[in-house]
Amino acid sequence: MPKLGTVTPILRIFDVAKAHEFYVGFLGFEVQFEHRFEDNTPLYTGVYRDGCVLHLSEHHGDGAPGSHVRIETTDIAGLHRELTERKYRFARPGLEETPWKTKEVTVNDPFGNRLTFYEDARD
Repeated sequence: MPKLGTVTPILRIFDVAKAHEFYVGFLGFEVQFEHRFEDNTPLYTGVYRDGCVLHLSEHHGDGAPGSHVRIETTDIAGLHRELTERKYRFARPGLEETPWKTKEVTVNDPFGNRLTFYEDARD
């Protein structure tokens, strides 16, 4: 029987420096690869942290600004503390307990995409 694997979201970006500041500097991802077809063409890049992989693209039609991605996380309180201590000037995320029994930290990237890191609070 076929099995589905992991999902790799493609998020639209418009500025490489701002993307690196947010995803690498603030969220703690590492650059996995970068690709351009030639100089002065849009960037397609992958970033990762632990088991989470995201692709970021400057290409028109790759992803839509305003996408929302949910990322399962262990030790959400630790992640919240880590992000708060970085003092990223464009975000001070809170830690929310939801009615559907999760704890969540939501951040918006500089391009209108939303990332919600969550932990099942029933565990």
